[in-house]
Amino acid sequence: MEKPRVRSADGREELPLRRWHAFSNPRRIKQAVQNKILRRVSCRDYEGAMEDLCDGYGIDKSSVSRQWQSASARQLAAMMERRLEELDICVLMLDGKEFHDYTLITALGIDSAGHKRVLGLWPGATENSEVCGALLDDLLERGLSRQKQYLFVIDGSKALKKGITDRFGTSMLVQRCRLHKERNLRRYLPKKYHRLVAMKLKAAFGMTDYAEAVGELRKVQDWLGSINQAAAQSLEEGFEELLTVNKLQLPASLKKVFANTNLIESCFSVADDLCRNVKRWRDANMAWRWGGTVLLEAEKRFRRIKGYRELPLLLTQLQQLIDTREAVA
Repeated sequence: MEKPRVRSADGREELPLRRWHAFSNPRRIKQAVQNKILRRVSCRDYEGAMEDLCDGYGIDKSSVSRQWQSASARQLAAMMERRLEELDICVLMLDGKEFHDYTLITALGIDSAGHKRVLGLWPGATENSEVCGALLDDLLERGLSRQKQYLFVIDGSKALKKGITDRFGTSMLVQRCRLHKERNLRRYLPKKYHRLVAMKLKAAFGMTDYAEAVGELRKVQDWLGSINQAAAQSLEEGFEELLTVNKLQLPASLKKVFANTNLIESCFSVADDLCRNVKRWRDANMAWRWGGTVLLEAEKRFRRIKGYRELPLLLTQLQQLIDTREAVA
């Protein structure tokens, strides 16, 4: 069988094809596919994009899809195998992101220096306690400590709260997202009250003294009761957890950061942008792979949280709680 070869001018030496070796390297192909897709080139458009770059060279969409599945699976595995012992996590944010028919519960950690880390994510049909529990169990297996005191920030979901208390106990600090609570209250109220309830909540949350904040929030609850009892009952749910950052006596900069789930939702906004070319989510595994890969890509753009220089105040408060708990025990 004749095989064309490229030889030197004198015909004695066979010359290697550098471009052929570059394109035939599976690892380099997977990395190239991953980089292009994370730059919003869809699988069906990949071939045309490559032909524009290098005339005569193309990859069909099925081949690109297989390479992307392999690359994204490797990225997801890298995230889910990262050890957590040395990260010195002090705050964990938990929230769910819907990928059409699937929900990914995601954990974002903030360490003592103010750096953000995507700790893991777990797929499920809804934001339920079993899925949240599975994610927390995975984090514990990878080095998260049950003995350490954390500040958990959640969106207000009962399922997330149950998953936390089942594994870390009822003494663990939980801060409910104030923005989610305000949105929930607005659903019960006519539009003419929306601005007023926002102002009243802001005044209560802005109190530096915890007792005064509780008293002011009770006034808001009484006012809601005079308008819509269901709204007042909604505020009663998780009432004290809305004021956890006040109870810790955190400075205004940290209260603003940890009183809501904006940090983790900003990660999801990057994920939405990178996933906008996906028209069909076939199964939970696909959502899981995409979610893990795009969140790792978002992690490369993370900066330290605002107010990170004041984190020692939070660490001191958390340590005092540990000391108190050990003294009682």
